[in-house]
Amino acid sequence: MSSNKGEHQTVPLSVLLKREVANEKIERPEIISGQANQSKKGEDFTLIKSECQRVLGDGVTTYSVFGVLDGHNGSAAAIYTKENLLNNVLGAIPPDLNRDEWIAVLPRALVAGFVKTDKDFQEKGQLSGTTVTFVIIEGFVVTVASVGDSRCILESVDGSLHYLSADHRFEDNEEETERVTASGGEVGRLNTGGGTQIGPLRCWPGGLCLSRSIGDLDVGEFIVPVPYVKQVKLSSAGGRLIIASDDKTNPPVPQPKKMTKGVFKVKFIFKKKSSGSTSNMDDEYLEPDVVEEMVEEGSALLSERLDTKYPLCNMFKLFTCAVCQVEMKPGEGISVHAGSSSGRNSRPWDGPFLCTGDTAVEVNSKR
Repeated sequence: MSSNKGEHQTVPLSVLLKREVANEKIERPEIISGQANQSKKGEDFTLIKSECQRVLGDGVTTYSVFGVLDGHNGSAAAIYTKENLLNNVLGAIPPDLNRDEWIAVLPRALVAGFVKTDKDFQEKGQLSGTTVTFVIIEGFVVTVASVGDSRCILESVDGSLHYLSADHRFEDNEEETERVTASGGEVGRLNTGGGTQIGPLRCWPGGLCLSRSIGDLDVGEFIVPVPYVKQVKLSSAGGRLIIASDDKTNPPVPQPKKMTKGVFKVKFIFKKKSSGSTSNMDDEYLEPDVVEEMVEEGSALLSERLDTKYPLCNMFKLFTCAVCQVEMKPGEGISVHAGSSSGRNSRPWDGPFLCTGDTAVEVNSKR
């Protein structure tokens, strides 16, 4: 059928039925990935794991993982995070979930995984740190967690750009600057004497330009590992993701077109697998290119990020640390809602609970 300009186009029933059947089959997009890097100090790393297999309550399925880790003050934090973050995230996901439940708990599992990775690394006593931009693709659902300033940009098929990561540089994030100063931290430029200040905004002590990272044992309690998380769902038209770091945390954020020229990047395309044959009618009524936002959370408070108001409120076992996944005796853990001033009717005895080490992370982020 045809329609005049400005009128809604009527799609034949046969096409709608074909599309519905096709969408049921197209659960696994085709993912093509590549990387380019020019790491000057050997502190930067990429992570690419395609077709990771897992057994769910409703069968076996696959997912893919991509990441950029921009280390500083040494490579130890970036290497440790690359080797352990995914396992820590998966360890926070209950077994026997179906696909939709698995996707629903990913945002909270990513928060728990980031915090556990940071805690475990800091126990090693090393001073290096790293930014992390971590992407998990399950079907056409993309979930991104980030600390620091490495960026993740989605370019949909129609050419529109969607920012899926946050920039945690003090220079470009007034909200994070206010959080740190309200907690008692000092944010300012390097003072060279005589009242002259140079360079980007930094947190003192330590002089880090970022408000969130993994590692950085020597920069004080105000730098937290709680990630910004965004989850979106694409149509079967797919899209292109670019995860990039220019290996410099100080300069202003490059524009999206320049981001593809970064010193360190992972670039991949995921799209609908070809079905082998399509009719002209099918091509005429292609599924619209839509990016549906499912989750966006950026708070630095674990009490908000691990809250039971989200789907699957029973994600965390009552006497298991929500971050470390270690069992605790009754009375040992502290609820993430303890001392909360929120007006919400929370019941601290319901949890989730944190063990002693992770309670310190929560207290620091609340200050």
